[in-house]
Amino acid sequence: LTRETDTPIQAGESWWSPREAARSIAAGASDLVMPDVARIGGVTAWLQVAALAETAGLPISSHLYPEISTHLLASMSSAHLLEHLDLAGPILRDPVEIRDGQATVPETPGTGVAWDEDAVAHVELAP
Repeated sequence: LTRETDTPIQAGESWWSPREAARSIAAGASDLVMPDVARIGGVTAWLQVAALAETAGLPISSHLYPEISTHLLASMSSAHLLEHLDLAGPILRDPVEIRDGQATVPETPGTGVAWDEDAVAHVELAP
């Protein structure tokens, strides 16, 4: 498909391991990669996929979890886009901040995720 269309093809949000990503990248199945940090196996696995993508000359984006993905993409020279769905923002002390269309990278240690305990206390869980 990537050879037959001018439309860039992005893949990766449903990859379950770096090995699966490597097969897809080697096959030329996409023009861009978009691993999901939770599904691919965490930060280490995401970085392994990012290295594979960079070696193949493919830009990398993120799938969900912008609180973590902002840090990951900031560390990559081949970063393409941050998928920003503000799902956790309402219950975070410091949600991902977007300025002029760009996510700002927090300077706090780790992922910088800290829950707003008052907001969390008011979340209604489905039965």
